[in-house]
Amino acid sequence: MISFTQTTNFFGNTNPMELANRYGTPLYVYNENILRRQMRNVANLIPIPNFTANYSIKTNSNLSILRLAMEEGLSADAMSPGEIYVLLKAGFPKERIFYVSNNVSAEELQYAIDQGIMTSLDSLSQLDLYGQLNPGGRCAVRLNPGVGAGHHEKVITGGKKTKFAIAESDVPEIAQIAARHNLKIVGVNQHIGSLFMDGTPFITAVEHFLQLALRFPDLEFADFGGGFGIPYHKLSGEKEFDLASFGKDIEKAVADFTSKYGRSIVFKCEPGRYVAAEGGVLLGRVHALKQNSGVSYAGTDIGMNVLVRPSMYDSWHDIEVYRDGAPVIAEEGNMHAVTVVGNICESGDILAKDRELPTIQENDVLCVLDAGAYGYSMSSNYNNRLRPAEVLIGIDGEPRLIRRRDRLEDLVAGFTELES
Repeated sequence: MISFTQTTNFFGNTNPMELANRYGTPLYVYNENILRRQMRNVANLIPIPNFTANYSIKTNSNLSILRLAMEEGLSADAMSPGEIYVLLKAGFPKERIFYVSNNVSAEELQYAIDQGIMTSLDSLSQLDLYGQLNPGGRCAVRLNPGVGAGHHEKVITGGKKTKFAIAESDVPEIAQIAARHNLKIVGVNQHIGSLFMDGTPFITAVEHFLQLALRFPDLEFADFGGGFGIPYHKLSGEKEFDLASFGKDIEKAVADFTSKYGRSIVFKCEPGRYVAAEGGVLLGRVHALKQNSGVSYAGTDIGMNVLVRPSMYDSWHDIEVYRDGAPVIAEEGNMHAVTVVGNICESGDILAKDRELPTIQENDVLCVLDAGAYGYSMSSNYNNRLRPAEVLIGIDGEPRLIRRRDRLEDLVAGFTELES
């Protein structure tokens, strides 16, 4: 087993122990070099001028990281007025924001309309509502290509069993609703799921999706969605997603569509976690060791409120053990099965179950890999725990605080006292 953080010089001029002592734990740490590398990878997925990759703000909404994405030429997709607001605050122009709505209120749609944000509607009823609010407007529709893929049933967003998108059988009604409100359908989009390492289902979905797109005469863009995977089992040798050959397959599908459609349009993708996941880690400290019925437990401050993916999706995150500023390298004779748990009052508060790790000691710092996506963005104050700080290791190797840790007074900041 190798140390990912050492081979990538993840912590630059510092180390996890120094960061833990300076900023406290738990602590999210990001590496600017890795983030920019991933952003450039997706920005150059298809070597054509009319292609753009969208940063998915739901994966990580830190303003500093959003600004990196903007600098690297990425556009962005948003799922709520809050995400639109934050993207605008980060400096994204409205033309580079795509609002992919799902079961939203008239007020939410009106917010996007007022901000001049291109909006996708994912049901006939929502398209009709949009037409009532914005007659004569321009919009996109989300189509279900009939294919789903992902690492867990909860993240599969295409196919037969999903709440998302308009079914192929309902496509003819899109034109009827659009005509009733004088809407112009200028975009189509899809999303089949999240974290696939085999691009075959995605390519199949793209090909069928583009066949559906031929039915729309006024298109300005087509968005393939995304959900590109990253190797969460990298310490045991899992290979990277083959983005190069994947891009060639998409390029071929694009060329075929353009030939049939008779003119060029903009093509988009939403790589999702691929951009931010590997560029972030989560540091936590071991506070207790115990055994119950022969099971060894390492009790940490990395509760499910800080990183919920293992509890919600049974997700795997590689873990490195740090002591005295250096990783404890896995070697024969020092490996033991341990269940790593957090400090939340829930039996499901488990970060890693029966994981073979180097012998852990109290006060060790654990480094949870690939936590840059759906880490902080899904964190909460459950048990009235404070959400952690976020630190960015810059290109110069120096750490910079990009979000402070919650304070106790933040827990009551939003309350209003009832008058007697």
